[in-house]
Amino acid sequence: MDGAPSRVLHIRKLPGEVTETEVIALGLPFGKVTNILMLKGKNQAFLELATEEAAITMVNYYSAVTPHLRNQPIYIQYSNHKELKTDNTLNQRAQAVLQAVTAVQTANTPLSGTTVSESAVTPAQSPVLRIIIDNMYYPVTLDVLHQIFSKFGAVLKIITFTKNNQFQALLQYGDPVNAQQAKLALDGQNIYNACCTLRIDFSKLVNLNVKYNNDKSRDYTRPDLPSGDGQPALDPAIAAAFAKETSLLAVPGALSPLAIPNAAAAAAAAAAGRVGMPGVSAGGNTVLLVSNLNEEMVTPQSLFTLFGVYGDVQRVKILYNKKDSALIQMADGNQSQLAMNHLNGQKMYGKIIRVTLSKHQTVQLPREGLDDQGLTKDFGNSPLHRFKKPGSKNFQNIFPPSATLHLSNIPPSVAEEDLRTLFANTGGTVKAFKFFQRDHKMALLQMATVEEAIQALIDLHNYNLGENHHLRVSFSKSTI
Repeated sequence: MDGAPSRVLHIRKLPGEVTETEVIALGLPFGKVTNILMLKGKNQAFLELATEEAAITMVNYYSAVTPHLRNQPIYIQYSNHKELKTDNTLNQRAQAVLQAVTAVQTANTPLSGTTVSESAVTPAQSPVLRIIIDNMYYPVTLDVLHQIFSKFGAVLKIITFTKNNQFQALLQYGDPVNAQQAKLALDGQNIYNACCTLRIDFSKLVNLNVKYNNDKSRDYTRPDLPSGDGQPALDPAIAAAFAKETSLLAVPGALSPLAIPNAAAAAAAAAAGRVGMPGVSAGGNTVLLVSNLNEEMVTPQSLFTLFGVYGDVQRVKILYNKKDSALIQMADGNQSQLAMNHLNGQKMYGKIIRVTLSKHQTVQLPREGLDDQGLTKDFGNSPLHRFKKPGSKNFQNIFPPSATLHLSNIPPSVAEEDLRTLFANTGGTVKAFKFFQRDHKMALLQMATVEEAIQALIDLHNYNLGENHHLRVSFSKSTI
């Protein structure tokens, strides 16, 4: 990123088939684009922004997050030119695209004349976008969408839902122009590496009616709306934490193709504890080394249950010569990163455990016929994996260990007193209990400390309550 700042940027290593529209879209989030010159033969382009300030913001941003076009990294630096002098006949097509985009940026009137090339855009009237997410390998939350789409203007309302087994959202801007810019820049982009592809169209609706502010829908113009039952609204403290976390978690190249300011979206998701840390591909290290365990108490099963809150544990091996340490193999690198982030420094059986990435690539099973005293266990085929089903609700309910537990799959015959007694028997104190208003199959239960809650989750997740109901226990972000 050498050279003196200039409002003209030099872009290199462009994929051969890239269009002017795609190059312009790189600059749109940072301000008005005033000119473009494509050097197709050299796979380069010059992009001129209206102000030097916008160009500086763009260069600073892309020096932290590598920009991608068509899944290829590209390079952006200041040009030696202070402005672009382009020959209009040579550059007619690019100018036409630019004219179309500029018209969209400045006014919401259909363009007169037909000089605009087919790759340009025609303004649509609706400020509401319909968003479908294809190839949803990781959950995409309402907060992630808000982070991504806010780059193009004020997002007023979002409603998320599942239709035809696909996660979809309706998102309303204050101005149709912002919707147009967002569609131009984001349609077809991936939120995370090679997955969660955005498919964006204009909705026929021009206004969204949001009744509740919760994880599924939000009206940012009306913070006073109720959350609706069983859908805790986003706690303001958590929202503030997201805002703080986002800058800390910015990881270069995190969002590969979808460059988002300081990787905020992935960071918000990671801060909410819902997906693996950005920048760690699913191919990352899957094996964790856990040390300072209570060797009198720990078993492969207890580690499977606790680490299973953050991913599908494949194998556990307590080390034969060092029984206060264990290797845990997760299903992918994101899950191991997530488990490490949430469990390192937590107390298990009275000892503060340390969790780091191991240098081992897999956990070896003992040789046939060799008895290792039950220290190694293969959980590959366990029916208790929480994340086997893509898009499962469990993805959206991954939270750091907390004193409050979320219980589900409670049979109708089991009363509050039964559950209080059951959890008190794990050696802790039950401080509070609340059934969900609309759904008595679910409840929140608060223990005196996080350590007691961890113990209770290890002891009682999958506990048989009778009537073929096995209790499901996870950490909650709510308090009672």
